[in-house]
Amino acid sequence: MRQQQKQPRKLSRLCFLISANTTEIHPVFMQLQEKAKKPSPKEESRSQTCSAQKPEEIYFTAGGSESDNWALKATFEAYKNKGNHIITTKIEHHAILHTCEYLEKHGYEVTYLDVDADGVVSPEAVEKAIRPDTILISIMTANNEIGTIEPIAQIGAVAKKHGILFHTDAVQAFAHIPMNVDEMNIDLLSASGHKFNGPKGVGFLYIRSGIKIGPFVHGGAQERGRRAGTTNVPGVVGMAEAARLAQEEM
Repeated sequence: MRQQQKQPRKLSRLCFLISANTTEIHPVFMQLQEKAKKPSPKEESRSQTCSAQKPEEIYFTAGGSESDNWALKATFEAYKNKGNHIITTKIEHHAILHTCEYLEKHGYEVTYLDVDADGVVSPEAVEKAIRPDTILISIMTANNEIGTIEPIAQIGAVAKKHGILFHTDAVQAFAHIPMNVDEMNIDLLSASGHKFNGPKGVGFLYIRSGIKIGPFVHGGAQERGRRAGTTNVPGVVGMAEAARLAQEEM
């Protein structure tokens, strides 16, 4: 007697159609979302981050990699008439290095600075690498492999002296060491919630007021028209709370 061949398991058409839509939010996250509807948690989280004086300088993203990509690509798009040169280091996170490689394929030039035996890049080396067409300096705050903390305040002063935008990938450092974007002359700063005990899949890009960079993700008008996509409300609230706790314990 022939045995009937067992068919692979498949979702029913109705089940698939239902699941393909946005699913009902879990009650736990519903509580966070209700909390976030109040003015304080979500909007206060903007002012809590990196000692920003203006909440509108904080833009929520899906994490550090998106923030890094946004900072570099949007800067070149906005300031390409002023130059096409960036300064960074050889020990940056791949989110920076691979983005620089992408930009090089599109006609931009990148100077990759060496570091010393401790992984430190000198502000003097940064200043020496500046060219008339330099429009951005991007140096990480703390290295993700060896933990070296770079002299960000001094590098920021060099950038400000020459009128060049300064970005720092602070994913490994934010909420672990004191940071003040004004005192450090930081124009753009990337951070990610899961690096300071917050949820995964949420981060932010700090953009100093007056810097005219456009959106990286196009679509809706979220984040004041600069970052499209449905806001990850529970993630944002969780990241803000993690930032608050970390700053209290620092």
